Amino acid sequence: MRRSNLSIRTGMAALLLAGVCLCGSLPSGYKGKPFKNEQHRSGPQVIPGTIQCALYDLGGESVAYHDTDVVNKGSGELNHKANHCRPGTPEYVCYFREKEGVDISYTKDFADFNHPNLVTPEKDQLYIGWEADGEWVNYTVRVSKAGTYSINAMYGNAANTLTFSVNNRPAGECRLPVDTGSMHKWNRAIDCGTITFPQAGLQLLTLHYNTGNNLAYFEFLPVEKK
Repeated sequence: MRRSNLSIRTGMAALLLAGVCLCGSLPSGYKGKPFKNEQHRSGPQVIPGTIQCALYDLGGESVAYHDTDVVNKGSGELNHKANHCRPGTPEYVCYFREKEGVDISYTKDFADFNHPNLVTPEKDQLYIGWEADGEWVNYTVRVSKAGTYSINAMYGNAANTLTFSVNNRPAGECRLPVDTGSMHKWNRAIDCGTITFPQAGLQLLTLHYNTGNNLAYFEFLPVEKK
């Protein structure tokens, strides 16, 4: 056996012993890439864990996302108006992904913290808003273990049903339990649904949403077998 082949096999064995899954793959022909920049350097978001809605893949319209218009109504429009980039908030947050079509903003003192919330979000929490029926976003995620996961969701406003697909196949849904009464009145829905990842490794997670919500993040937690 050649040394190079022995090294490769030894390296793969070491990864397996370390618990690193070498399985899983993205759909053939998918051209999107995990979001990554100076502030977010880790690459694919990890499951189990928290998926930040604004950190959808790079790749643009019809690849990483679908939006019904090309204007980012938050970062690219609203937050350029007077007093909407709040004191102490980095411009990076105010104008996050401003040239892309997905509508993104962040939690502000005068909009999100001047009234009681069912669950109070973090300051400067990025979120997707101004949603329309039929829009979606893609996330390249790294799944540590195949199986079924429960879903928690940080959201504002309508009691909608959101659906997820994995590698372009239906995989789960989240039923937001209560209408909070305002886009800027937040709630954290606990166990709003489940999703099944058939494999570990890199997977393409797609969030399909409808009109009526601000969406900050989702938490995916393994369902324990009874």
